[in-house]
Amino acid sequence: MKLPIYMDNPSTTQVDPRVLEAMLPYFGAVYGHASSRNHSFGWEAEKAADAAREQIAELIGSTAKEIIFTSGGTESNNLAIKGVAEMYKEKGKHIITTSIEQKSILDPLKTLERAGYNITHLPVDKYGQVSPDTLAAAITDQTILFTALVANNEIGTIQPMQALGAVCKEHGVLFHADATQAAGKIPINVQDMGIDLLSLTGHLMYAPKGIGALYVRRKRPRVRLVPLFDGGGHERGLRSGTLNVPGAVALGKACEISRLEMEEEAARLSAMRDRLEKGITENNDEVYVNGHPEHRLPGITNISFAYIEGEAMMMGIKDFAVASGSACTSTTLEPSHVLKALGVGEDLAHTSIRYGLGRFTTEEEVDFAIKATQKAVVKLREMSPLYDMAKEGIDINAIEWPDH
Repeated sequence: MKLPIYMDNPSTTQVDPRVLEAMLPYFGAVYGHASSRNHSFGWEAEKAADAAREQIAELIGSTAKEIIFTSGGTESNNLAIKGVAEMYKEKGKHIITTSIEQKSILDPLKTLERAGYNITHLPVDKYGQVSPDTLAAAITDQTILFTALVANNEIGTIQPMQALGAVCKEHGVLFHADATQAAGKIPINVQDMGIDLLSLTGHLMYAPKGIGALYVRRKRPRVRLVPLFDGGGHERGLRSGTLNVPGAVALGKACEISRLEMEEEAARLSAMRDRLEKGITENNDEVYVNGHPEHRLPGITNISFAYIEGEAMMMGIKDFAVASGSACTSTTLEPSHVLKALGVGEDLAHTSIRYGLGRFTTEEEVDFAIKATQKAVVKLREMSPLYDMAKEGIDINAIEWPDH
């Protein structure tokens, strides 16, 4: 086992060697422009891209003609949200999302809000799920879109997609699913789930950074979008720009591998995640697992450690890469908006650590993480007067601290 250990797979993944092997020829021998249809160099490139669309479509239950290549999840989300908003603004300017989305959904919505759109952020329960009844109650005759993560990037909670899709269909509202974390990890079928647009990205599926895709439904209903930028009219006029053929091939191969190995990989990751959680929670008191206990991604666990500052914890476990529950802004260290939406107190939200296991994580690394975490918890709590006070039965919340 080599140090440091990587356990930040929800942030990005290592490129699978099989994916790298598939894309390498398109950096050299096959280098044509996929839109050059008057010679064999272009034909070869176009054929490779179309084969990749088939592989992506097979993973999510769509057709190849419904797959648009993008630069990644952020562009896919922006194209879906802003494209729908502009195309359907005469019907209405109301868009619904949840309170636990990632920035590539929240920030485009903020931009639209400044432009006069009405945005509703639905609350979630203590596990991070939104109720279909809550969605139904929020829909008005002005609602044009509901957009949400299939599975949350911080806590791994999976939304009840089929039920949410049924609500959208019943009310004639378009349904955009951000599957950047979920694609390739859990089964997704856009037909069964009633999804009209779906975003995915290569770098969270063991493909390179800089390639993604957007599924756009072609019938029942046919979804129309206004493109983000203009140019040569590539990708059915929705995404102008020279196609990243090596990236497209890589994403297609990654989708194929995930489709064929998903069940076995999910079982292995779930077992290692459970082993990690058990090792940490049984050996330390005052630790709490955030998110849904059952409906969650196989490789993510988010754990809060009471009476320990999150950044200090990160320093204490520096031999392996994880993510903190706090997000640095320009002036403050804010606790995760996702954990706050679940009702997790600010103190605990500041102390959370996300462990993200992946395809190349080993049991040896999991056992190392358990021991290293326990060692850090013991050391940091020995330095914490708050922990000692809590163990003595003192109600810390009732203490009136002096102002400085």
